[in-house]
Amino acid sequence: MGSVQPPGRVAVIGVGILGACVGWNLSRRGAEVVLIDAGRPGEGVTDWSFSWVNASNKTVRRSYFDLNVAGMAAHRELATAIGPDSWWYPGGHLRWADDPAAEAKFLETAELLAAWGYRVEMSTGAEVRRRLEPALALPDEVPVVLYPDEAWVHGRHLVGRLVGQAVAAGAELRSGTEVRDIGTEAGGSVRTLSLSDGSGLDVDAVVNAAGPSASRIAELVGRHLPMRREPGVVTRIDCAPVPVHRAMHAPHIEIRPDGDGSMVLHSREVDALIDTGEEDPAELARLLHASVRQVVPALADSRIARTRVAFRPIPADGFPSVGAVPSVPGYYEAVSHSGITLGPVLGRLLAAEILDGTRDGLLADFRPERFSR
Repeated sequence: MGSVQPPGRVAVIGVGILGACVGWNLSRRGAEVVLIDAGRPGEGVTDWSFSWVNASNKTVRRSYFDLNVAGMAAHRELATAIGPDSWWYPGGHLRWADDPAAEAKFLETAELLAAWGYRVEMSTGAEVRRRLEPALALPDEVPVVLYPDEAWVHGRHLVGRLVGQAVAAGAELRSGTEVRDIGTEAGGSVRTLSLSDGSGLDVDAVVNAAGPSASRIAELVGRHLPMRREPGVVTRIDCAPVPVHRAMHAPHIEIRPDGDGSMVLHSREVDALIDTGEEDPAELARLLHASVRQVVPALADSRIARTRVAFRPIPADGFPSVGAVPSVPGYYEAVSHSGITLGPVLGRLLAAEILDGTRDGLLADFRPERFSR
């Protein structure tokens, strides 16, 4: 690996959680980095995510579970490196159900996770109310699983911290401008970027971290990156004080704090209504708000603050696309759902690949070439 020639200037396209993590890791290692975002860093999908740091929901493939466990560890390391204030909220994650089939499924998953060495704690509703979350309305005997190593993240604050440190280390930030064209030289190597503000950049490498726009960026280098069309709706509510202390999956609703005086609500059941004609975000927000008040009666006087329907950046097979694309020298991808969990580990691994040529085994199942035509 020592014979690899590190690139000169690296452009990171998209400054959500993945782009910010890649840029921060590159800049702290001395690379010349340009961060480019069509909007403002951290204010796209990253800000409209449930932002749950976990591996308990990632059991469909063992390699994907292992990658997410590494992501959780990388978050703890990042909190030590840059300070945890305003963005890092450990404290675990709760899950319970209100029907036998759903309950059996999550208990089976908990058994599998325990067998894989993941920390799992079982409680009853009464114990959870007494020890952890007194504001919850849940039956005394209902089984509740606690994953104590999980957390939630304030994505926008984390991106702001990472970008600030990257810029302090010499990175350049260009926000409010889109990449219109990527120029290549003979042999296909990436060499230039043309931006919507009329400017251009000479570059030696580009990282496609453009989230829902990643397939458009890939097309600029003649690559087909198939993506799912998967919208999700997230609602923020105002409440004071915030009556819960951690992220949780309650029946029909996902809940977490969002800092002082605010909570985030999401539901896959409500997401399913988006493509069935119930697309008015205000109506979707009302459904979420009604569900959370059943679980947390103290939210009776809370009010809906903001709602957004956002498209998740999910490659077609549901797994990340991360690493070099051999057919386009100098072009790399960092495209994934679960960007909040995976951002710190993918940022570190991709920076090592760009600067050292290191291809980490954690990414073996998730390399971009699986989508080559």
